[in-house]
Amino acid sequence: MSGVQHVSVGPDEAEQRLDRWLRRQFPQVTQGMVEKFCRKGALRVDGSRAKASTRVAPGQVIRVPPLPDAPAPALEQAPRMPDGALIAELTKRVLYRDEDVLVIDKPAGLAVQGGTNQVMHLDAALAGLAFGKDTPPRLVHRLDRDTSGVMVLARTGAAATALTRLFRGRSVEKTYVAAVAGQPKPEAGTIRWGLVKAGGRGAEKMRPVHPDEIGPTPGAQSAVTDYRLVETAAGRASAVLMRPVTGRTHQLRVHMSALGTPIVGDGKYGGRGQENQGDGWGASLGQGLSRKLHLHAARLGFPHPRRDGQRVTVTAPLPDHMARTWAMFGWQAPTAFPPLDDG
Repeated sequence: MSGVQHVSVGPDEAEQRLDRWLRRQFPQVTQGMVEKFCRKGALRVDGSRAKASTRVAPGQVIRVPPLPDAPAPALEQAPRMPDGALIAELTKRVLYRDEDVLVIDKPAGLAVQGGTNQVMHLDAALAGLAFGKDTPPRLVHRLDRDTSGVMVLARTGAAATALTRLFRGRSVEKTYVAAVAGQPKPEAGTIRWGLVKAGGRGAEKMRPVHPDEIGPTPGAQSAVTDYRLVETAAGRASAVLMRPVTGRTHQLRVHMSALGTPIVGDGKYGGRGQENQGDGWGASLGQGLSRKLHLHAARLGFPHPRRDGQRVTVTAPLPDHMARTWAMFGWQAPTAFPPLDDG
């Protein structure tokens, strides 16, 4: 067991989550240990209490509590390598690449980071996406595991810092495509329901809060989404475009559910008819409808972090399960992304 340590964040370690930074510095540390350290205030950034999700910056000093000794490497086992099939698939899904930025089309079902019983995830495959760089690309934002589409990675420390600031400062324009149950009314507008955590420990679920109740509700955060109806199948199901103004956990899924038009395949926020397509509205939409979440990050635009703000806009085609749904209803795959607000 080591004693208390004070470790400075290096110049190439900008804008990383505290938990990821610590686990890279000390491989013997588990995620559970990081969460415990944070709850007890034993893990601190520049002397202040921090969360596992806190972003660290170069020059900050991290107080690291006593840690167990690193286990001796097992000679009979080779180091775990990233999954070759996953790296090959992600390589085929590269949408844009330069010296600073890498953009991929994340497949539905792939978690961005590891968790309990989550071995296969994007973070574990980043070493295979270095494309000649000495270090792997870095995560600067997230998509839910079951959401597909455009995802930006930083290939340098400077780009990571700049891109993270862009995402935090709402300088990134994100447009999502979804299939929803029913038909949203009005057909275009802005949803302003707030969000508050509803699940217990270890359960990631959010509850909508009426705009008038956001202030009085402990823990509630404001959330804003612009949306527009694109096509409908006789009001039974609809294709919509959505643009999140804020970036809250499960925001689009909760907002569509609050509107009375939950996203197809969203068992968490869509009710029993979504979880079991043998009954409820799921059966009425057709037996060929995929149970996968029909939410896709279709387009993302941002100022390039290293090229005097040159605009980069990247689009990703619909994933196969959504493309089949579009074909079943006779909808056109989205190619244009008009303004979504109602004004």
